[in-house]
Amino acid sequence: MSIENLKVNDPFADDVGETQPKNYVHIRIQQRNGRKTLTTVQGLSKDYSPKALLKAFKKEYACNGTIIQDTELGEVIQLQGDHRTKVFEFRTNRDKDKMGKYALPKDSIKIHGF
Repeated sequence: MSIENLKVNDPFADDVGETQPKNYVHIRIQQRNGRKTLTTVQGLSKDYSPKALLKAFKKEYACNGTIIQDTELGEVIQLQGDHRTKVFEFRTNRDKDKMGKYALPKDSIKIHGF
């Protein structure tokens, strides 16, 4: 007879599994003044053209936007308004008129904000 439940298992020990950091696409919201907000999309890989994505976002959501160059984060897309869920659905949609074969898996996108 052996007692299996007395084995030592440290929950705070470093996991030796996948140690490679995963490259996520971060979708954030920033409060401007009053009710005005900005949606930022950062962490896009070099496979995607930020200009083409911005053009598609502006056309799809009828909003204005710009591309900001950041030294740490690279190119960040800014959109006027709260479009977090819409951008998430657009980036994961595999329809030919949306992202098609360039769509991302849902677990590689993180949505931040209130």
